[in-house]
Amino acid sequence: MPQYDLNLVLNPNLDTAQLGHEKDLILQTLERLSAQVKGVDEWGNRRLAYPMQKDPQGYVLFYKLEGPKEFVAPLEKELKIRDNVRRVMITRERAPDLRVVPARPPKPDRERDRDRDR
Repeated sequence: MPQYDLNLVLNPNLDTAQLGHEKDLILQTLERLSAQVKGVDEWGNRRLAYPMQKDPQGYVLFYKLEGPKEFVAPLEKELKIRDNVRRVMITRERAPDLRVVPARPPKPDRERDRDRDR
């Protein structure tokens, strides 16, 4: 199954109970859409590059997911209508490129080239 990264920015003004409730709702939505959570990385409140809804900060969460490609559109739609979710970005992880790249021959030493020209 394909793997995805779910990046979320939540309202930074949530207390711990509200934040826990939002995270539970996100996990319930993921379970309902048959996505498996492989890992969660919480960065907490961070200063953003630009204000979102007049807030210079946001609570940042990163989820590693695995699931069918059909869950992406409904998940994004459902998360975007939540009041405390400021930004949603879902990206598919690319498979590593395992091609063998031939090594380039070493470049000649510049000092050696200068000596030849003299």
